[in-house]
Amino acid sequence: MPKIVDHEQYCQELISKCFDLFAAKGYAAITMRQIAQGLEVSTGTLYHYFPCKQALFVKLVEQISERDVTAALVELGGKNNITEAMDALAAYLIKNEKYLIKWTYVWVDFCQHQDSKNLLNDTTVFKRANKRYQQATCDFLGIEDEEVASFVLSFVNGLILEKLWGDETIDFRKQCQILGKMLTLYINNQKISEAK
Repeated sequence: MPKIVDHEQYCQELISKCFDLFAAKGYAAITMRQIAQGLEVSTGTLYHYFPCKQALFVKLVEQISERDVTAALVELGGKNNITEAMDALAAYLIKNEKYLIKWTYVWVDFCQHQDSKNLLNDTTVFKRANKRYQQATCDFLGIEDEEVASFVLSFVNGLILEKLWGDETIDFRKQCQILGKMLTLYINNQKISEAK
């Protein structure tokens, strides 16, 4: 009897194994043939599921953003105030530093090798991923202000980029404490403004 394959599950398994391949070689340098070799599948099998490397990368972004948001919210959830939330964020960044640096490297490498006009026109999955991160940040902080969420994400991305570039002076705990103080002041000022 022929083996029954759950194609969706198999596709997801292939995608999840690709992250380390992209991180090791970089988006631009790795070929579909090398990806297939790294996954120990035929090139034909890989093309059956993904018509091109960019399509595979887009699926990877989707899977990673879903997984990361779910995992982060579980790990960071249940904090009573901004100070506790920032302590949890610092611990999360310290625990996941290598992974976050790898993912940032892969993302920067991908963007560097795209035509900026095409990248901006074909960003549905990237917009969805960003929206997912933004909503998770709002949930984590217990706020509805998407601008604040964008600011926090930009701040965290900046810290990770500094680490990627080799800045060993970045202290996640201290940086998150400063961010917590800024957020507390901003949110308190917003409440005062709304009360007037």
